[in-house]
Amino acid sequence: MSAYPHARFLISANSTAQFPADDGTEVAVAGRSNAGKSSAINAITQRHALARTSKTPGQTQLINFFELEAGHRLVDLPGYGYAKVPPAMKAHWERLVGSYFESRVSLTGLLLIVDSRRGVGEGDLTVLEWLRRSGRAAHVLLTKCDKLGRGEAKKQLQQAASALGPLASAQLFSAHSREGLEEAREALEALLNKKPR
Repeated sequence: MSAYPHARFLISANSTAQFPADDGTEVAVAGRSNAGKSSAINAITQRHALARTSKTPGQTQLINFFELEAGHRLVDLPGYGYAKVPPAMKAHWERLVGSYFESRVSLTGLLLIVDSRRGVGEGDLTVLEWLRRSGRAAHVLLTKCDKLGRGEAKKQLQQAASALGPLASAQLFSAHSREGLEEAREALEALLNKKPR
């Protein structure tokens, strides 16, 4: 049975006017394109196709809102880093995500998706630094850890913890092998249950 049996897609927003009501609490999910964001969302919610997965990086071009249960939402943000899009479109995404971060009172935290083979990058740290300034918490999922040996995975986790410092907690995660799934779900619940600012 799904951890969120009533989870459902709400809306894909292309402007702040399309955002759903700013009540309850919501946790955003962000990360570089191709880091495994959609697969992580589907694994954590135990819903096979709640978020669309694609072999082509950068397919999440809008802000997608999902209701997990009454008063709790998950928000899938456009991936950054790889997407081959025109500069005008990329600028629009940046404005849209910036407006989302600045305007949402119900936003209580962030799940940051990082490919464990690539490590924490500059774009990841930029997002986390903004969250730190706004007083919101973050948790990093080092995805695709099943593609690493046990020793290398442990090394990557240690390096991530060093790079993140006080900005976020971190864990190893694999949507494929389901490693770290319960820990990730507990982290999501903890963020959802924080009081809005």
